Amino acid sequence: MPLVDAAEREGVHSWDLVLDGRLRHGVRLTLILDPQLALLAWVHYAPPLLDSQRRVFRQLLRWNDELPLVKFALADQDRIALSTEVPIELLSRDAVGRTVARLLAVCDLLYAQSAAWVDRLGRAEADPGLAGPRLIERYAAHLDDLVAPG
Repeated sequence: MPLVDAAEREGVHSWDLVLDGRLRHGVRLTLILDPQLALLAWVHYAPPLLDSQRRVFRQLLRWNDELPLVKFALADQDRIALSTEVPIELLSRDAVGRTVARLLAVCDLLYAQSAAWVDRLGRAEADPGLAGPRLIERYAAHLDDLVAPG
């Protein structure tokens, strides 16, 4: 995975990655591990909302109801964030893989509906090893209805 940054503070570790989905490229993803609590994974899904984008906020709330195991929220400066977490007792290499694959699959699934606002983030350099699509393929059977296996 293309690691952009890593940090550790008071026993909590974080890693910033940039991965491609099948459709959406340059997805910046952060993994935060508190070894006593959980792994939190989140994506800056879109740039800050403008005052005129109330329909976007309503769409995010609908997606929170419709999509399994992920949640949209507003982060600092009203940036749209997509997140999920893994309790520490369930944390494993495959759990991290499924978590990253789920976030990328959601970015792909919703890309057509949200391209007008997510593309304002700009496109980061594509993942030359296509690690993101490989993760989606590997864990497709665990991604509910987000992606069709194969």
